[in-house]
Amino acid sequence: MDRAKNRLKRIVFAAVSAALIGAGCAGGPLSTREKAAGIGTLGGAAAGGLIGSAVGRPAAGALIGGGLGLGAGALVGDQMQGQEIENQRQDQQIRRNQAELDRQRQDLERMRRQQGEY
Repeated sequence: MDRAKNRLKRIVFAAVSAALIGAGCAGGPLSTREKAAGIGTLGGAAAGGLIGSAVGRPAAGALIGGGLGLGAGALVGDQMQGQEIENQRQDQQIRRNQAELDRQRQDLERMRRQQGEY
């Protein structure tokens, strides 16, 4: 049992190390999709390793759990990233609309001043 726990610890450590190294080499900030995929991978590997150690196969459990976690995390992250992009698009439209309203108010005020001069 201690041997299985040590093995699981090594696997989790290796998975965390690989994720950190991969993130460090990404060459820029991680996207929401990438963050969620990394979290899913680590969580899946940990859960899979624990489940696998119960049946005597912690490495296989960690690998399977990590793969499933990667897929699930990437799907969730993709949805979150899509929502972020949509929110940004809507914010830009709101700013454009506000700028147009401000311009129209200025035009209206200018027209009122001009009418007062006549």
